[in-house]
Amino acid sequence: MNAPVLALRAITKSFAGRTVVDGVTLEVGAGEVVCLLGGSGSGKSTTLRIAAGIERPESGEVSIDGEVVDAAGVFVPPEKRRVGLVFQDLALFPHLTARANVTFGLFRLAKAEARARADALLAMVGLAAHADAWPHQLSGGEQQRLAVARALAPEPRAMLLDEPFSGLDARLRDGVRRDVLAVLRGQGAATLLVTHDPDEALRCADRIVLLRAGRIVQSGPPAALLGAPADFETAAFFSPVNRVAARIAGGRAATPFGPVAASGRAEGEAVLVAIRPSDLEIGAGGASVDVLAAQIASDGLHVQCAMPGGGPALDAVFDAAAAVRPGDALPVRLKSGRGFVFADTAAPAS
Repeated sequence: MNAPVLALRAITKSFAGRTVVDGVTLEVGAGEVVCLLGGSGSGKSTTLRIAAGIERPESGEVSIDGEVVDAAGVFVPPEKRRVGLVFQDLALFPHLTARANVTFGLFRLAKAEARARADALLAMVGLAAHADAWPHQLSGGEQQRLAVARALAPEPRAMLLDEPFSGLDARLRDGVRRDVLAVLRGQGAATLLVTHDPDEALRCADRIVLLRAGRIVQSGPPAALLGAPADFETAAFFSPVNRVAARIAGGRAATPFGPVAASGRAEGEAVLVAIRPSDLEIGAGGASVDVLAAQIASDGLHVQCAMPGGGPALDAVFDAAAAVRPGDALPVRLKSGRGFVFADTAAPAS
């Protein structure tokens, strides 16, 4: 990445004595979409508000295009930072038409120039035919596009979006999200997108920054976080996983469903193995399990089984054509190369 457009360095913030952002450092380049991902209370929205200038950090530095806009003794207000903001509630002006919503922030331009820019942006987001419509006459997806057009009107260098798609119907969300992000990338905006939805982050991001309790747990391309999670909690955050206790034997974690490579771990070390339901299959050499429930879904046959030796039920997803019924006994094994091994910090030392 070239020099970042938006950079946060060692940002910290507390409320009522509780640290909600703890040493966060991140960068966003031109035309890049970085997703700030985390559960409720992880600090993601506060981090975005600090980038916008709505909140002040207690320590750290925010810069845009290399210019420090927030640090000890320095503060550039939000309206002078060249950032665009889109929040979940969109905050459209109900008494203004779509065109007037977009021209609202273009008061420095001549009226004809502001109108031309607004019309160009409305066309870019697919709303050319709705320039004279009132916000209440637009669908949820159209309102979302209008909010983006309005935020882009002053030509911001960075776009900050806080859960912008969460209010949309699931059937609309994918298309609106795809179209909006294509516009942002096409405009070369550095986009920081806050979301609690790991699937949204995987679909949208060039890079994901995962927050937990105000700290960055892991960051990188979506494939890296999905394929090499930093810890068990990260693996479970991105998809359902089975939690299987095991010990290391010969450089592998020995599970009832087959071994999982675990180089660098001590012989006999207690570990946790995260196994996604889709990483299991029916086949010889696996553990015999009793089927408790089976239900067909769009992605296959979802099966719940009794774990060998007791404990929480095992979840698996098999091919939809599998002839499996409750009460069946099945040999279940781990697909080759699947599973993630992590230290079991709760286990007593061997």
